[in-house]
Amino acid sequence: TGQEQEGLEEGGGRVEERRQKMAPVKKPKKAKRKISDSSETKMNDSSEAKTKDASKVKRAKSGGSLVVLPADLRGPDTEWWYIFLSKDAELHKDAESGGRAPVPSDDEEAFRYFFRTSRRTFDYICSIVREDLISRPPSGLINIEGRLLSVEKQVAIAMRRLASGDSQVSVGSAFGVGQSTVSQVTWRFIESMEERARHHLVWPNQQRMEEIKARLEAVSGLPNCCGAIDATHIIMTLPAVESSEDWCDPAKNYSMFLQGIVDDEMRFIDIVTGWPGSMTFSRLLKCSGFYKLCEAGKRLNGPVRTSGEDSEIREFIVGDMCYPLLPWLMTPYQGESLSTPMVNFNTQQKTARMLGTRALARLKGSWKILHKVMWRPDKNKLPSIILVCCLLHNIILDCNDELLPDIQLPDHHDNGYNGENCQQENPNGKGIREIITGHLPIYEAMLN
Repeated sequence: TGQEQEGLEEGGGRVEERRQKMAPVKKPKKAKRKISDSSETKMNDSSEAKTKDASKVKRAKSGGSLVVLPADLRGPDTEWWYIFLSKDAELHKDAESGGRAPVPSDDEEAFRYFFRTSRRTFDYICSIVREDLISRPPSGLINIEGRLLSVEKQVAIAMRRLASGDSQVSVGSAFGVGQSTVSQVTWRFIESMEERARHHLVWPNQQRMEEIKARLEAVSGLPNCCGAIDATHIIMTLPAVESSEDWCDPAKNYSMFLQGIVDDEMRFIDIVTGWPGSMTFSRLLKCSGFYKLCEAGKRLNGPVRTSGEDSEIREFIVGDMCYPLLPWLMTPYQGESLSTPMVNFNTQQKTARMLGTRALARLKGSWKILHKVMWRPDKNKLPSIILVCCLLHNIILDCNDELLPDIQLPDHHDNGYNGENCQQENPNGKGIREIITGHLPIYEAMLN
């Protein structure tokens, strides 16, 4: 069925349906869960993160010989866009009545509508993956005319799949290719981006962090604030044999968590994904490499700020009440009978905290494969898909590109979920929060 075809999802592999009758059936070993955690990569500093030599032609996995494709595959292809646009118009003649927003009449805006980026940014993304897609193409990469797919068309297929969240069959129809080709192309694109675009998601060096802190203080008044943390559920359906309470979240959905930390421009500077949605926000945080680095004094360890009578404020991030109050993680005051300074702190803290919420809403609104319910994805490949969507989100910002104004989700990125408040309050964290609370009136007086 169509759902069974979609169940193969990204990767293009076939499902083994027959077993040898003579051999006894062995109980399969539990697969090791893949966790994508940017804090556990070697690229912890943006000054050290460098792209791999894009001019190096990789050798095919199947052997030692180079795979050389026709020269026309190496040159930029622009024809695919106009063919796609006309084919899409035929497939969606009743788009407005069918609930899909009308395609903009302006050519550049129409391109952004389908692929979330400008042509300039799209070309940059093609340059990142070009050598991988040329030197190691999946088998059978031909369209209905029998010609090899250009790099541009391969990237367009993958990005349309991620941006729309439409089925592989639907995406393939718009590009004149089959479901299997969409699956293979998308996965090769994800593998290449995961390897070659990681420099777009790194923890800032100290110079850049000082700039982030200054801008955050200008809008929220919080001194030494380095960013905001939030998390969201990526919802999926699972086969009966894989359905377990581990993946069943509080909303009774099967889901995978994505935790992200963002800067003042809603750029992801740290993510962790791959953990089941049944976990609490607090537990997810404590399982992350970021938490371990902070507890070891290797992250959020920059210069301290002084306030009042030489009180020290260390670097910190902000989060909502689902997170524990820690020396490096400031959460709101809880309760109904709060003093005016406490209410003021909560207001200013929310200004910074909402950056994380808005970033996740924009991520899911742009790359709807993360917003729609995924049909039986490979849980070992899903973290890579999530990571690449975060990389694309950052690339748009790094290229000074703009999203369509209505691309962000109209509702909360985790609509239908009510996070459980965390009651854990570290004594040192409480002390730092009190110092910051007392600092805010001083800050406001300076502005006035």
